[in-house]
Amino acid sequence: MLRLDLLTFDPRPHSREGLPALGFEKRMLTRLNICWLLLSLSVIALAPVASHARGYVPKGLCGDYARVEITSPPGTCVALLADEAQGLRFPRRILEVAPGRYWIIDMGSWEPRHGRLLEMTLPHDTAPAPRRASLSVLAEQLDRPLGLTMGPDGKAYIGEAGTIWRTSVTAPLRRETLISQLPSDGAHPLKELAFGPNGRLYVNVGSFSDACQDAQRAQAYPCAEVAGAMPRAAVYEAILGGSDNLLQSFKPFATGLRNSMALTVLPAGPGQGHILQGENSIDYPDAGQPADELNRLQSGHNYGWPYCVAHRQIARGYDKRVDCSKSDAPLQLWPAHAAPLHMLAGPAGSPFAGQLLVAWHGYRAVGHRVVSFALDAQGRPSATPTPWLSGWDALPGVRPQGKPTGMTVDHQGRLLVVEDFNRTVLLLLPTTAQANVLPKN
Repeated sequence: MLRLDLLTFDPRPHSREGLPALGFEKRMLTRLNICWLLLSLSVIALAPVASHARGYVPKGLCGDYARVEITSPPGTCVALLADEAQGLRFPRRILEVAPGRYWIIDMGSWEPRHGRLLEMTLPHDTAPAPRRASLSVLAEQLDRPLGLTMGPDGKAYIGEAGTIWRTSVTAPLRRETLISQLPSDGAHPLKELAFGPNGRLYVNVGSFSDACQDAQRAQAYPCAEVAGAMPRAAVYEAILGGSDNLLQSFKPFATGLRNSMALTVLPAGPGQGHILQGENSIDYPDAGQPADELNRLQSGHNYGWPYCVAHRQIARGYDKRVDCSKSDAPLQLWPAHAAPLHMLAGPAGSPFAGQLLVAWHGYRAVGHRVVSFALDAQGRPSATPTPWLSGWDALPGVRPQGKPTGMTVDHQGRLLVVEDFNRTVLLLLPTTAQANVLPKN
């Protein structure tokens, strides 16, 4: 029986990160009214259960899976592994925790305690085509989970809105709370996680508001959100140690960062240890402003929010009140409203080695793609992105607009992508066993 999760659907305008834009003072998701409920139930009662993801009409095969029409490099295709028919509601992260075992963070909705941790396994080679992955539930009632990463201790680390915990990837699941009582209110409650080569854990603590506006839309100066010993709009550094690898300290590492949903640390090579952050910038109503950003984070540095945007430009509402010359300028400017929601370094030995992979979730007419940037001899990303999944605009009877939110590269060097609103797990495959899927940069 298909279960309709009404809390995931919302017809109203959304911010860059997918959070409904409900006003400056709260901007929090509310429940649908009874009219939407009755309408949705009547539709479900009359319609048959769909055999494919919402909006996708698969055509033919990609490998042994259903093929969806998304533009990918020559010699490749995009396969549909799982969707709402397997119970996906709002998937936002995916990670291969052991060969052939993939964990998925399914946030469920923006309501608290609707999140789940899932495990996905692929079918046997003898299964008939088109094949489908299988999903099982490992944990339920999680509070707006997002972050999912493997630690140097071989355990999986999970970031809920107010708590960071870890567990062994072998059964049974044993939850060890590492950090608790993190701020979980406001517009940006989600916690992204990234480990550095030194074993230190970096955690996103997003801003409470879009641009430090009060209920009357006035912008305070100074902004209380970035003040004090434990500011919002920051990336924090957790130092772990001792015989049990417990928390030793937790303090701000870099500040002035509105919402670091895309956060990674280069694990090897010339840029080893570089902490890179994709900034979801302030939500101007303009289609082309302000630019989203790629920043290299350094200890004690400030990156401007809410006072500064782009290349040290004064943000609207702070004219003649601030000096942006003291904030760090970004490495790159990305399209406004591209909404970088995940970022990872391509692992060595894969077609993505030496690449910085980014999921642009998109808002308005930009984003909706997965791209990569080649890293140079100093670990700096190139200026021109290489498209992997693109041309992902809505085409009735073919596909919905792409909504990529998380990625992983598995032990076979294959790229897997999850979408939240479209409720899918996708896999990039070569069309032939001999195909070289790495585009020329």
